Amino acid sequence: MELNFKIIVLMLGILFTGLTAGLCFTWSNAITPGIGRLDDYGFLQSFQAMNRAIINRSFLIVFFGPVILLILNAFLHRNAHPATFWSFIIAAMLFFVGIGLVTVFKNVPLNELLDNTVLEKASQIELADLRKTFEQPWNNWHTVRTVCSTISFILLLMGIIVNK
Repeated sequence: MELNFKIIVLMLGILFTGLTAGLCFTWSNAITPGIGRLDDYGFLQSFQAMNRAIINRSFLIVFFGPVILLILNAFLHRNAHPATFWSFIIAAMLFFVGIGLVTVFKNVPLNELLDNTVLEKASQIELADLRKTFEQPWNNWHTVRTVCSTISFILLLMGIIVNK
């Protein structure tokens, strides 16, 4: 197999989408259930610390890279087998909406609400209210991200299998 721009875009798209799906799956199945067992202050403090730590260059490249890579990949495969092309198009659209838009318009505003709260100065009632406002909506939108990134990953794999 000749390594060219088209193959590199496809490989990076699959890799980054798979890493994102894995991150979302792990977060949904280990992290949020684990910290969900903490009291309000412990939960909010833990989530706040993780949100602050995760915003770094490598995370941003891997998490948002597929938004561009998958669109470019679909374009580069526009003359491929129709099933491959449509698999890649649907993967790109699903990732863009389910990861890109959901993150920016749903999870990030909740993260900012949490980040802007000085937890040490909040009363128990304020902590309980913040958790109620934050936890379930964040988890619900994160489930959307988990499903969309996983389906996008599967569609990319299906696209390369059909193309063979």
